[in-house]
Amino acid sequence: MRSAARLLLPLAAAGLSAALAAGLAAAPAAASASSAAETWEWGPTASSDTKGWANGHVRSGSSGLRIVGDLYDAGGARTCSWVKIKWLTDRGKYRTATYRNCSQSTPRTFTVNAGYMLLAKAMVCRGSASRITGKCSRWERVWTQGG
Repeated sequence: MRSAARLLLPLAAAGLSAALAAGLAAAPAAASASSAAETWEWGPTASSDTKGWANGHVRSGSSGLRIVGDLYDAGGARTCSWVKIKWLTDRGKYRTATYRNCSQSTPRTFTVNAGYMLLAKAMVCRGSASRITGKCSRWERVWTQGG
């Protein structure tokens, strides 16, 4: 039995070194492909009265993930559209960011530097210039780790 192991050990080592050499040759190509930023689209997400909506994308970067979107407002005078972004950090804490648009003609771009997160959700609501008053959409998934 020992002699069989002695015969197979050099063959296994030769096969391992060939596999390592092939892996090292492919490593630079894999590293350059993974360093490119990835982008995931989300939306549109609309308020329950459909007078406010948002859409955008999530982009990966060297410092984590960034959520970028546009908030549209098609409501009447003295009303605004609001978007609330909620994300779960890699440390298990929920964070939120809220943006409003009262222009009724031009979209407002918003950016959230979420860092390393596990999931993100968005909700679009209607409200006044100072607060959300209702007519909200459900929480809709913007991004989830693993798909």
